[in-house]
Amino acid sequence: MPNSHPVDFDEILAKCGNSHRYQYLLLALYGFLMVFVSMHYFSQNVISFVPDHWCYHEQLENRSFEQIEQIYSRFDKPSCTRLATIDIDGGNATISNDRCDRWIYKYDFGFRSMNTELNWVCDEAYKARVGQSLFFIGSMCGTLVFGLLGDKIGRVKALILANCCGFLGDFSTIFTGSLTAFSITRFISGLAADANSYLMYILLLEYVSPRLRNTGLNLSMGIFYSLGMICSSWIAVWVGHWRKYLLCSSLPLLLTILFYFLVQESAQWLITRKDVDGAVRRLQRVARFNRRTINESDLAAFRSYCQKAQHVKQDEDKFADLLNSPHLRSIFFKMLVAFMLTTVCYNIMSRNVEGLGISPFTMFSLTALTLPPSGILQANIQNRIGRKGSSVSAMMLTGLFTAASGIAMSLWQHPSVVLLVSLNIIARFGISVCNGSTLLFSTELVPTSVRSRGLSLAHVAGAASSLLSPYIMHLGTYYRAAPSIILCLIFFFCAYVTLLLPETANRKLPLTVKEGEQFGVGERMFDFLRSTKAQSTVDADQEADTRQKLMT
Repeated sequence: MPNSHPVDFDEILAKCGNSHRYQYLLLALYGFLMVFVSMHYFSQNVISFVPDHWCYHEQLENRSFEQIEQIYSRFDKPSCTRLATIDIDGGNATISNDRCDRWIYKYDFGFRSMNTELNWVCDEAYKARVGQSLFFIGSMCGTLVFGLLGDKIGRVKALILANCCGFLGDFSTIFTGSLTAFSITRFISGLAADANSYLMYILLLEYVSPRLRNTGLNLSMGIFYSLGMICSSWIAVWVGHWRKYLLCSSLPLLLTILFYFLVQESAQWLITRKDVDGAVRRLQRVARFNRRTINESDLAAFRSYCQKAQHVKQDEDKFADLLNSPHLRSIFFKMLVAFMLTTVCYNIMSRNVEGLGISPFTMFSLTALTLPPSGILQANIQNRIGRKGSSVSAMMLTGLFTAASGIAMSLWQHPSVVLLVSLNIIARFGISVCNGSTLLFSTELVPTSVRSRGLSLAHVAGAASSLLSPYIMHLGTYYRAAPSIILCLIFFFCAYVTLLLPETANRKLPLTVKEGEQFGVGERMFDFLRSTKAQSTVDADQEADTRQKLMT
């Protein structure tokens, strides 16, 4: 008997199974991908690690590293000061007017980085920063290009192309030896950054239930991204050379070609391309994988629903409508500023693992361990004090700990290694909470009808602002505390901008530009403090409804 009741996509997906074997396969593949995406993203850091180093002198050849460090400790810039003469006991040494052109390196765990092999240190240290800048420029371009391809040729194909592009960039870097070639290959590698995981994220959202989205995605992202960062460090130590490391980190990206045979194309995307039959075939495959049976009457009702929906003419919101709405435009640009500043801070703090008195490999692993608990803490804080409260408090506290780290480095010539490491781990934990809170807060503030376009612009703006991160880090070569002080000021300003935004927790999210124009009108800066109790008592059904609208 034909089904007279129309069946929409959520209903037909529930009949196929939206929290079963296929969905767990997607989560497993997403976790697998996050490991290698993390290695790809932080490969620039690993190949650019600079160990303790001193200017070469023939009279230093038979001395220990401790003796060399003691000889150079009397000079302001021991790593870049060339000595003319050194007495036998090393008590007296004179400075040469010539530039240093050869160095003695104290390799961490024996790992030879690109900077040490090419001597990109001291006056040449800027070259690695230029490569990082080109990586972020590539990320900005790749976010646009692969985002458009995802809508044109499909999510799966665009995902595979993005990861192949990442492989090409990292693999080509192995054969570079000049700044020009290095910059080109890092630009190619950067094209894949963000796009090589974001498209898989979209596929997951379009095939899993809201409950599984909230728990599964957060756990997969936190645990496996952290695992990838730890692998980055110790694979580099194991192979011992930056070229071998890039080979190990780039080859696994080619395994995403197998996704073409394992992952079904987005059925929702196929419907938007008016390929209802193709969407039905993908849903039937999901049902078979989940050992579910779908009635032909349900499929016929679903086809009928899709065909009717395609003939309904709707007035769609354009991104220009957002820009023409004064209140919503103000919210959007404030959100954009907060998103950009948080992205800059995240990139600097996640990459700044040198100069703390311990091996950068160890420090990289310690900071990676903060990711899973920071995600859990973020979720609990947001449930208690809302999006705005969690973002502002995290920014203020992270800024204070970052400033404390900078003060410790500037006041003490030889600050405690334990203190510096502890402050940096706490700050790294804080920026993870800031980043997650800001991402969710920004997503909720943009109306559903223009959310995809608004967030794409935010990601591109974040990638563009990240161009500043390598240069802010480079200031540390002139004054050790400079990056920490700048970060503290950015955090405080970002907290102020966030206070100007309306609270979104447990409120009906704007679906259209018209609703967005009315969202938060009349709300004052600290009104969210008075509503915290009321927000915490909202029932679970309303919270689930809010999440569902967010994922639309």
